[in-house]
Amino acid sequence: MKFEIVSRIEDVEIIATGSSISVLTYLQKTYGSGRWRKLKGTACVRLPNGNIRQVELHWYEAHGIGRKDIKIKNYLG
Repeated sequence: MKFEIVSRIEDVEIIATGSSISVLTYLQKTYGSGRWRKLKGTACVRLPNGNIRQVELHWYEAHGIGRKDIKIKNYLG
């Protein structure tokens, strides 16, 4: 699903790091080696139909590589 993040990502928490990440091999092959972490947080996003919703996001991040594979996990309110 395509969406646009329209606010700051808040309440950021680390879910997993290093070998605890189930798709670590995929991340390293696709984006390169790094200190990968899986994170979650909340933000407002604009959906393809134009609606703006508060959601919980999950993504992977490594220093020097940035945020990758951002996805909506839950709709909040």
